[in-house]
Order: sequence, then structure tokens, then C-alpha cells
Amino acid sequence: MNSRENYLRAARFQGPEYIPANIALSAPMWNIYKRDLEKVVLKHPILFPNYVEGSVDFDSLPEIDLKNLQDMIVVDKWGCTWSYPICGLDGAVIGHPLEDIDDLDNFKPPVPEIPTLSEEEWKEEIKRVEAAKNRGELVCAGTEHGFLFLRHTYLRGFENAMIDYGTDEPRLHEIYDMILNYWMPVVEYNVKRGVDQFSFAEDLGTQEATILSPADFNKWVKPVYAKLMKPCKDAGILVYLHSDGKTLDILEDQIEAGVDIVNPQDLCNGIDNIARRIKGKACIQIDIDRQFVIPYGTPKDIDDLIKEEVMKLGSKAGGLMMIAGVYPPTPMENLDALCTAVEKYREYWK
Repeated sequence: MNSRENYLRAARFQGPEYIPANIALSAPMWNIYKRDLEKVVLKHPILFPNYVEGSVDFDSLPEIDLKNLQDMIVVDKWGCTWSYPICGLDGAVIGHPLEDIDDLDNFKPPVPEIPTLSEEEWKEEIKRVEAAKNRGELVCAGTEHGFLFLRHTYLRGFENAMIDYGTDEPRLHEIYDMILNYWMPVVEYNVKRGVDQFSFAEDLGTQEATILSPADFNKWVKPVYAKLMKPCKDAGILVYLHSDGKTLDILEDQIEAGVDIVNPQDLCNGIDNIARRIKGKACIQIDIDRQFVIPYGTPKDIDDLIKEEVMKLGSKAGGLMMIAGVYPPTPMENLDALCTAVEKYREYWK
């Protein structure tokens, strides 16, 4: 069984051979630790099967000083102005083109970046996708991070966006429809390509709760999710949703909207809570604690956490995946412990 087949079996509760796992090394980790990081990666070819020694030009990587931040300003295709203080990490929106709701009258959204293909070109594209699948590659497509709810906050500014929900702003429907109309052609294009999975991504929670009340999430966000996800569901394409924060109270709503693979953070939501709410209802890609345990815990803490998650959230049928985002100041000892524990427990349910 190749990795693609194993992933699909895990997502569909069809008895995978092992729990799929992704150790996501952030750019600042490479920038800061360089060759020391490469040594750990090379120790774990199971988790980094495509990494080739020497493939990273460490001399060309920027030096990162977390005490002296950069000042990089970028305007995105929606006209939102971003500040990126740390090289390799996401930024913050500091300029909002629809801060005044009346500016919506003259606002022009971007055009989706999808190619226009002839009939012959479509045949070739579908052949390429099928060839990739036959090579054992999982073919994925997806949105940018912050595709709907967060895009509304980027366009309006966070406070204005929250006021929109609180006051039932009459033009909020226009903003949501505009964003829906941008993404729907992207979804439909990739459905026609025949991808294995389409991924949606945006953060819906804070450390303590959902940003929107569950009622407002169900009123505004969930219906648009359902519309965007329906073409994937109709075509048998897996739907994945990444969302950081405490999203426990809307996990079941995400599944009802069409999500096949949910991506909750472990400790802020509670492992037992996640198991009680959604185990068996959808595949769980558990987000291993990047805030405390990975960067600051002991190797035993890391081992204990992963073992607990595998035991409580997994099953012989599948339905569990793991992802661990790794950021400074995670020491190499902890990264090695993380990789070792994931390798140790990924076949627990075999």
C-alpha cells in the first residue's frame, strides 16, 4: 500500500496500515537551526522521505533575529495591506480596503487565478492528475489561508467585521457572496481535474472560544462552506478544513457543512472533548500542541501526549491523522523526540 492509498483509507475509515503524519517545519526553523535541523531530518526518513541531504542552500537563508524584526509591507490581490515582521511566518493585515462599507460600491474583487483550457488541454491535465495518482501521489488543491470569514475581517478590519455580525449589517451578504463567487470557480476547476482532496483553511477560534458565536457561524459561515464543499462531496473528493483555535463548539457544524477531515488543535480543545464530540463522525487530523509541549516540554512529555492522542482518537478502522507544526525555539532534542514518538505510535492500531 503506497502513502496515497494509506491516506485515503485513513480518511475514509477503511483500515490504513499506519496513521498518516506530517511534521511541518516552519521556515524560521530552517533559518535559525540550519544544518542541525537537517541532521534531525535525515535521522527520520520515514517522515521526510523526499528530503535529500544538501538540497537546502543554508548559506542563502536569511539570518533571523527575533528581537530585531523586519518591516516588510505587501498589498495582496484583494487590496489588503499586510505587515510581515518575521521572515517565513504569516503577517497581520494593517490596511483594509472596505473599512468604510460604502466603498463596496466601487470595489472590484480579484479574478480567480485558474487557467482556461481547451478540450485537448483538459484531456492532458486529467491524464497528468491520473498519472500522479498512479505514482502514489496524493493530488491536492485548496484555498489560501483565510479564505472566507477571515477574508471578511481583512477587508473590513476586525472590529468593523465583528460589528457587522452584531448589527446584521445589510451589506454583509454582498461581501460573502463576493467571496463565494471568487472561490467557486476554483473549486469547480479542481473538481473537474479530479483531485483527491480539496483543502479549505482559516482560523475560527481564539485560545478560549470560537471568534463568532456558534449561532453566527451557522448563520453566516456554514452556509457558504456548504455551497463551496458541495461540488467536492458530489464528486467523491475529500474535503479538508484547517482551523486553529478553540473550535470545539462548531466542530460538528463543520462536519455537517461537508468537512471530511477536521483539524482541531489538541490541548486548547481538549483531547477527551474532541473524542466525545466527533470521533467516528469524521477523520481527525489532530494538531499536536505547538504552543507548549513541542517547544518547551520534555521528550517524555512529547511521547506521552502523542500516545494519549493515538489511543483516544484513533481506531483500527482509521479516522486519525497527525500534524505537528514546529516553530522556534523548539530545541533539536524535542524535534527528534517528536519524530521518534510519531514513528513509534503511528502503527499502534495496525
